[in-house]
Amino acid sequence: MIYMITGVRGSGKTVMLTDISKHFRELPDWIVLELNPESDLLSQMVAKLYETKGLSEIFRKAKLNLSLFGISVELDNKTVPIASVSVALERMLEQVKKKGKKVLVTIDEVTSNEHVRLFASEYQILIRQDLPLFALMAGLYENIDTLQNEKTLTFLYRASKIRLAPLNLAAIAGHYQKTFGLSDTDARDMAKLTKGYPFAFQVLGYYTFKNGGDYKSSLISFRQHLDEYVYDKIWSELSLKDRKVLYVTSETKDGKISKIRETLEMESNEFSPYRERLIKKGLLNGDERGYVRFVLPMFEEYVHDHFEM
Repeated sequence: MIYMITGVRGSGKTVMLTDISKHFRELPDWIVLELNPESDLLSQMVAKLYETKGLSEIFRKAKLNLSLFGISVELDNKTVPIASVSVALERMLEQVKKKGKKVLVTIDEVTSNEHVRLFASEYQILIRQDLPLFALMAGLYENIDTLQNEKTLTFLYRASKIRLAPLNLAAIAGHYQKTFGLSDTDARDMAKLTKGYPFAFQVLGYYTFKNGGDYKSSLISFRQHLDEYVYDKIWSELSLKDRKVLYVTSETKDGKISKIRETLEMESNEFSPYRERLIKKGLLNGDERGYVRFVLPMFEEYVHDHFEM
């Protein structure tokens, strides 16, 4: 089974991945392997499985010669080294299964690079053999989308997707009220400024703390921090046409799609792909039929300030 966590930058993907890893690591029948997507994932799995407490002796007793992967084990000289990383993983996971244990692989900041593609291909083979292997990946929508569109990896479309939603505003208000001793009204107003965006929740709280509980004096720093640490990067990764759609949306105050299309001189079928992509990227909300709204706090102002015709 494979799960994918997607969301815009700063939406809490890494935090969620960390919390899930911690939960399973505390269960006696689970082994959690955190892998780096920028290096050989399969070799990492072999090494980390071997280094897991209690497993090295099991592999030694099973006479798994892993010397070609830099793992030195005292075995009979007649034991032939396993030459393939695929075979090594299969044999190791068979031993893990015999012990009644399961393996959870977690990969953060997934991109469609060679290491991730090879891992996904091998993963598909291993789970077909009913081995106790599970995977949890976290990444931006566009990176997950590119990965699952690889010709040999379309099975990833069937993977369960966890799309992170905004935090509950009432919960944010309650936290701010308790932390800063605000009135109900000020706490709610402060929460609304974040729009439930986890990164904004943290940043606004940080600057409010620095300003002695005065959130109104923190707004300039709040906006600047969002721009520099998130929005500049998001903006740089958008196509010119995506930027133009966002700009026209920011100029159309009520977010009515018919007005946006009219300004862009686009037919419905031409506009729809941009709408869907920007919604999946976590930049627009299209829940209200015929309208789109900006999701991230102060991003509408950012778009207005940074778009050049």
